[in-house]
Amino acid sequence: MVSRTSKKTRIIVAIVIVAVVALVAIVVRLNSSSPSDMTLSIITWNETSLSALEGTPAVLNFWTIGCPACRQQLHYIEAVAQQSGGEIEVIAINIGESVSMIQKFFGDYKPTMTIALDNNGESFVDYCLAYNNTRGAIPFTFLIDSEGSVQYVKLGAFASETELWNTLRDIFGIMIPQTS
Repeated sequence: MVSRTSKKTRIIVAIVIVAVVALVAIVVRLNSSSPSDMTLSIITWNETSLSALEGTPAVLNFWTIGCPACRQQLHYIEAVAQQSGGEIEVIAINIGESVSMIQKFFGDYKPTMTIALDNNGESFVDYCLAYNNTRGAIPFTFLIDSEGSVQYVKLGAFASETELWNTLRDIFGIMIPQTS
């Protein structure tokens, strides 16, 4: 069993690493002369990123451009990112496609959700092994509580935005925002 102090120390170290990586990414982006770098922020996904989410519930979704169900579900996930008012962190992790392909896919649209890239698919494989996705099916979605624990795993697409919101309500008590 890992001691509470050791766990806190690892969390603090992970947060510092993520903060440094984010700062470097911002500096690189500001110094970049390529206009495509400014249209869509894409981060590289790694396991330490998950610990940085502690304190906020999160939707974590693995997807690819070539998957029709993934593309449809991205609309639902983006709606949650837009409507949750920061109450939920939403991260769409693309599996192995290039930054330029992802930028071309989104075009001029700048998503509210965080777009991450699992360059070589290792994180996806790790999650598949840990959560019994033996076929490597996508989309593959996780609802993670504010303490960083996986509370719900969805293999395949949500049928609708309403289904996603209902699941968020059931798991986290988060309601669909009222529209005026």
